[in-house]
Amino acid sequence: MNIRVAESDHEIAECYEVMHQLREKLRMETFAEKVRAQQNSGYHLVYVHDGDTVVAVAGFRFLETLVDGLYLYVDDLVTSATERSKGHGRALLSWLTERAQEKHCGSIQLDSGLARKDAHRFYEREGMQNRGLRFQKDV
Repeated sequence: MNIRVAESDHEIAECYEVMHQLREKLRMETFAEKVRAQQNSGYHLVYVHDGDTVVAVAGFRFLETLVDGLYLYVDDLVTSATERSKGHGRALLSWLTERAQEKHCGSIQLDSGLARKDAHRFYEREGMQNRGLRFQKDV
C-alpha cells in the first residue's frame, strides 16, 4: 500500500474528495489554504493511493501535555465509502503508529463523534481504547 505525505497543492487537492466525506463543511476552493494554515502549526496530511485514486486520508500532529506527555494526535482519519474494509484504514493507522514510535510518543489519540459506531468498532479492533468523553462549550 502506497502511503504518501501530501506536500504540494496538487497532492493536498487530491485528498479533498475523501476528506470531504468526513468533514462535510469543507469546500474545495478553500481546502488547500486551510491545510496549509494548519501545517504552520504542525499538521501533517497523508494519504493512501490505489492506482490513480486517493482512497484514504489522515491528518495528524504531535502534541505534548502534562497528563499524557508526547503523543500523536489524529485529527482526521477517513477511508472512502467505496473502499472501506479493504485494509486502507488499518494501513494508515499502522503507518501513524510507526511515526509515533519513531518520535518516542507514549500514545496515539483521537476523538470520534458519539454516533460513529462503525469507526469505534474499527478503532477497538486496532487496539485503541475508549478512555473518556470530550466535553465542549461553543462560544
